[in-house]
This record gives sequence, structure tokens and C-alpha cells, in this order.
Amino acid sequence: MASSAKDIQLRELKDTVSQLKTMMSEQTEMIRSLRLIVEEKTAREKSLQEEVDYLKKKLFGASSEKRTLDIPGQLNLFDEAEQEQDLSRLDEEEETVVKEHVRKKKSTHADTFKGIKVNKIVIPLSDEEKTCPECGTQMELIGTEYVRREIIFIPAKCEINEYYTENYGCPECKQGTNDTGKPVIVKSRVPKALVGKGPASSSAVAWTMYQKYANSIPLYRQEKDWAQYGAMITRTTLANWIIYCSKKYFQPVYDYFHRELLKRSFAMADETRVQVLKEPDRRPQTQSFMWVFRSGEDGLPTILLFGYSPTRNGDNAAEFLDGFQGYLETDGYQGYNKVPGIKRCSCWAHIRRYFIDAVPKGKQFDYSQPAVQGVQYCDQLFRIEDRISKQYPGDHEKRKQLRLEKEKPVLEAFWSWLDEQAPVRNTRMAKAVTYVQNRRKTAETYLEDGRCSFTNSLSENSIRPFAVGRKNWLFSDSVQGAKASAMVYTMVEMARAHDLNIYDYLKYILDQRPDQSWTDEQLADLAPWSEKLQHLKNRM
Repeated sequence: MASSAKDIQLRELKDTVSQLKTMMSEQTEMIRSLRLIVEEKTAREKSLQEEVDYLKKKLFGASSEKRTLDIPGQLNLFDEAEQEQDLSRLDEEEETVVKEHVRKKKSTHADTFKGIKVNKIVIPLSDEEKTCPECGTQMELIGTEYVRREIIFIPAKCEINEYYTENYGCPECKQGTNDTGKPVIVKSRVPKALVGKGPASSSAVAWTMYQKYANSIPLYRQEKDWAQYGAMITRTTLANWIIYCSKKYFQPVYDYFHRELLKRSFAMADETRVQVLKEPDRRPQTQSFMWVFRSGEDGLPTILLFGYSPTRNGDNAAEFLDGFQGYLETDGYQGYNKVPGIKRCSCWAHIRRYFIDAVPKGKQFDYSQPAVQGVQYCDQLFRIEDRISKQYPGDHEKRKQLRLEKEKPVLEAFWSWLDEQAPVRNTRMAKAVTYVQNRRKTAETYLEDGRCSFTNSLSENSIRPFAVGRKNWLFSDSVQGAKASAMVYTMVEMARAHDLNIYDYLKYILDQRPDQSWTDEQLADLAPWSEKLQHLKNRM
């Protein structure tokens, strides 16, 4: 039976409705897919913009991480924690007295030029002026009056010392009357040359080292400087002096410092890049590394050592610290995990730095921003740590007690807050959260002993002179040069750490000519903390 026109129309309408439903479903799915694409693009654009802002800040912004987070008239984010911690009284049993701020006294000329030889110059009157202008009587000296002072610069100069021996012969034996039948001749002893038979002296080599490694003056500029004094010494000769003397005379002292460092229980480490042009089987553009290993805050004399390696592999740190047992304060580099027998302490300055970098542009005072909140938690810990260090310097037991009492609650609140964070992937906040979560255990190690460092700032400050010098001399020509630089930087920074005159200390070691036959007792006399070297203290 043929369908009526209405049935046909009804079926067509049903087909149309079905097609429309299918079309709507497809369009809905397309809209959902496009929204996902837009969200991904937006997130990607936001991440890229964040990276651009970060790089601009690194390139053009202030390098200091100091910032004022408190806005006048606004409550601090952690007012409740402040009330709980009561920072004005670190020890509940002892009242803390905070000294009133006193402006630093303005330095006088006597303070500015302390230690410099003073020549008293009296300006005399002429014979005519010594006659009284009123009665013509010859006047008498009644005293002197101070008027002013000026600093006089005396340029350096070069001199040549030529050594001769005195030869003495016996007039009697000259006649062959002795048992041997030969004349007897005795010669005076000439001091052994510092470097082969060349013109190098302790003062010249120490000055070359001081200029390069303490003042960051590269050898090609020193070559021109020597020419101004009339000495045509090439940069190659200067480099040979440094390499030879560091290996022959500094190596025994360096090895002694190394042995002493391994005896400690608290150490710190950091590393930075260095370019070495002529390394076997490596391109000149390949980056090598300079490490710094130093003693921690254990109250003992500071020991500070530089070490060169062709790579950043953690095996280099493990080899250098072979035999060390104790706490090692570092940044977040995982290569230090290869050092056996240590307890790692993570640097809270690096943790704070990650949150600083994650703060969106212009949002430094927006406390609703998670990154700003992270910085606030870190600043809270830094304030407490600073108070404890100032109130009880050198009292490690008290330091440990107050850390557990005052800082641990802040840490617990910080970890709880961190667990609640769910930042967008690939953002700087996500990187900060991941960085801190991966170092959660080692970030609390410092609570175990009051001698553990809260940050790795001491190591960073120790390696900074090398990084600054690198901007001037740019690279090392050879592996030997890089190793020599490590040893000379060690001596320079050891002198600086113990407030010795750097040039005088370098010259003193070269004058003593230590070698591998010296015992640790003899080498101890060359350590910058030795009583015998206190005359080399800086005058200021």
C-alpha cells in the first residue's frame, strides 16, 4: 500500500531531525575540541609570556634578590604565624634586647689611610718672613699647625738582581802541599732559582698571580704593563711562571689543605663553567667546570679549595671528597648524590630564588599569588635564622634548639601549603614546586645540627671572584693552565678568607719553596691561620 503524502513528509522530517542531531553532536564535539585547543594555546602563550618576562628581568632587571614585601597600611600574610613565633623573643626564658640603631661613624683621614707611612712636611718661613713686621726683631719658633694631608702615589719599578759568588782559595794548598795535592777553593752559596735559570723571582711571580687572580687582569694586559716598567716579558713567559710555580710550590700546600678539609664534618660545594681551549679530544667551545669545596660553619679555620674537571659529572665531586664523612651543603644539583657517606643539606636561598623567578610581572605585592606566598614562607625562615645567628653566634647547641622550636613550625606550614599547590604545567611556578618537592628531605637536614648551614651562600661568595675574573681573561688555554688557576685561586681566596695581604701571602709561600718532602707539621706553618703569618694581616 502506497504511503500517503503525510507519511512521507513525516519520515523526511524525522530524517532531518536525525541529521540535525548528528550535526549538533559533531559541532558540539568540534566546539569542545576547539575550546581545548584555545585553552592549550592560551596556556602556552601565558607560559611563553612568563618566560619572556623572566628573561627580560634577568637581562635588564636588578640582580639583587632583596625586596620589600611589606606594604605600609597592609597586614602581612603571616600575621598569625608572627604572633605564634613571637620573633621579638627567640628564647622564652631569656629576654632579647634589640640594640637601637646607631648611624655608623663617619671615617676620618686617619682611618682611611691607616697603615700608610706618614711623612711630616713642615713648610718653613723665609729669612725675611722670620723678622717681625712691627719692630724688626728676629722671631722664634713657637709651634706647628696641621693644615691638610694628601696621598702620594709612588709607581712600581723593576730592578735586576745579579748574583755572584765569592770564591776563596787557600794560599798554602795552592802550592800542592796538602794531602790531595790539589788547590782548595770554596764558593759562597747562591739561593736556588725559583724557575729554572730564568729571571723569575718570588716578588715578580707573586705580583703576576696577584694581578690576574685577585685583580682579574689578564696576562696580555700585564705584558703591556711590564713593558711600561722596561721589562719585555711576554704573556707566554708569565703563563709558564704561573704553571710551574703552582705545580712545584703550591701543590704541596694545596694537598695539605685538601687533607685537612677531609677531616672536617661540615663542608660546602659549588661549581661554575670555565672554557679550556686545548683539551684532548674536545672542541674549544666545550664547557668545562671549576669547583669550589670549602669548610662549613663549624667554628674552625676556613678551608677553601678550587678544583678543575672537564665535566660536571658528580663523580668529580665524589673523587675530590673521597674520605669525607659528614654534612654537605650544596645547591640542588643531583650530581652530589654520588658523594658517599654524606648527609646532603639543600640551600634555602635557591628554594627562595625559584619562587622569586615564578612571581608574575608586576605581582610582587599580590599576596594572592602562590609564588609570592612561597617567597613569604622563605622570608619568614630567613628572618628567624638571621635573628638566631645574631643572638647566639657560635653557640651551636642553642642554634639547633631554637631552629627546632621556631623554624620547624614554619616548615610544617610550608610543606602543607606546598602540597595544596596545583600549578599549570610548564610554568615557572610548576618548576618551583617540583624543585622544592624533590628536595623536601634534604631541605630539613639543617635542623639536625646547629653547625649545618641554612644556605649555600658562602660557597657562592667563594666562587664569585672566579666568575668575575672569567669575564676578563675569558678562558684557559690548556688543562695545565686550568689546574694552575685552581691552585692559585685557592691560595688567593684562602688569604682573603683569613684577612691576609694576598700578595704578601703568595710571595711568602714562594720564598719558602715548599716541596713534597715537607711534613704536615711544616706545611701547617704555611696555612693562613698559622701564628707565624699573622704579620701578613691586612693593615685595614
